[in-house]
Amino acid sequence: TGHARQGSTRSPQWRHGGVVFAPVPRDYSFKLNKKEKRLALKSALTSRVEADKFIVLDDLKLDEIKTKEFKKVLDALKVGKALVILDSLDRNVILSARNVPGVATAQAGSINTYDIMKYSTVVATKAAAEKIQEVYA
Repeated sequence: TGHARQGSTRSPQWRHGGVVFAPVPRDYSFKLNKKEKRLALKSALTSRVEADKFIVLDDLKLDEIKTKEFKKVLDALKVGKALVILDSLDRNVILSARNVPGVATAQAGSINTYDIMKYSTVVATKAAAEKIQEVYA
């Protein structure tokens, strides 16, 4: 009959059967030592400072939530893709920056190596720069 010794109808040789080498969900994450993470962040920050791509502003305050005003500040600094690091959550700056392409905001306590390397320029407030220096120096 052609159905002898075939096993299950769900095996791969049958129509509507299984897939021979089906994709398997895998976890590709790996452990990185704390000291290595810290060193990578230091190296990334150092590379931005040495390349004159680390800009420190006295203060970055916006009176209202206006993307246009935030864009004017960035244009005055002549920066393209930038990571703006703030010392504390400033609602006006965060909401003004979120619609600008190639710009991201971060708090000084939560910066990571990926973001620093992703954006060509780092713009930080004076308080944020001091906080970074205090924590990572």
